Amino acid sequence: MATIHDVAASAGVSATTVSRYLNHRLDLPAPTVARIESAIAELDYRPNLLAKRLSTGRSEAVSLVTPEIDNPFFASLAAAVEDEAQRYGYAVFLSSTRGDVERELASLRRLADRHVDGMILTTNRPDDGTLAAAIAESAPIVLIDEGIPGAGLPGIYVENETGAQLATQHLIANGHTRIAMLGGPPALLSARERRQGFMRGMAEAGLAPWPEHLRFGDYTRDFGRAATLDLIGGLQRPTAIFASSDYIAIGVYEALRDAGLSVPGDVSLVGFDDMAFAEIMAPALTTVRQPIAEMGRLGFQTLLSLMRGEPVPSERRLPVELIERDSVAAPRS
Repeated sequence: MATIHDVAASAGVSATTVSRYLNHRLDLPAPTVARIESAIAELDYRPNLLAKRLSTGRSEAVSLVTPEIDNPFFASLAAAVEDEAQRYGYAVFLSSTRGDVERELASLRRLADRHVDGMILTTNRPDDGTLAAAIAESAPIVLIDEGIPGAGLPGIYVENETGAQLATQHLIANGHTRIAMLGGPPALLSARERRQGFMRGMAEAGLAPWPEHLRFGDYTRDFGRAATLDLIGGLQRPTAIFASSDYIAIGVYEALRDAGLSVPGDVSLVGFDDMAFAEIMAPALTTVRQPIAEMGRLGFQTLLSLMRGEPVPSERRLPVELIERDSVAAPRS
């Protein structure tokens, strides 16, 4: 195997120069960079991560912990984190917890044991304090999408409240007053903020939702389907539904189809996320777009700053956008 000294000799520079270049700690003239990159390619040089870890105390790797791998939201997030990490020479180890606290704690132990230099953590379940307590003994960590009360960690979030308000205003602008909301777990940051945005949008129009039109559960199609079947079987069937995730919206489509109702003919629908499938649903789903790739990029940048001992904001909020498609129409008279 080629060594860093082989690369340095081929490029006509010192091994220290090659090392500093590879670790993004040295800016070099373009011709020098070209010689180093050419030598790396010709010699098929691959850094010895174990040797680097022993000599520097760093693994040049970070962990991305997500609840699910097969969920398009987390898949897109992982791709963005990996792309950004690669630019700085970091490997990304992906862990799926399936929403299990023991798996989350195991990931934290790997960080504490210095198997990785830092962690980006996403969760989809409310914490009872167990995770927050364990986090206090681990650093550096950055949260994405959901907060963990008491953890005191920097986080990258979106404007959940604004997005829900935009969705509600859009339904009201199309003539709807009987609007239901299907929200996520009430203890989660995103669910609380999206509820606040929905309520604010209703209040600004002088409206108040029927209590039975407010339903909360998991961000899943099963919850969306069950809640919708219950809603349309009630005395005051809503003419519109704000589903606070696109996965919930899938369940809404299924329930309405099974009941012989249509979107948007019988019930208008707005989602939240703008997953890849939203545009190809029938009809195409009007939804609030989250900047998932930007969340991943900023998440790694924030973690990199933490690992370098640089100050970072306690939280960053990214803007959202309402994407109008075909799932909203005026209510039937």
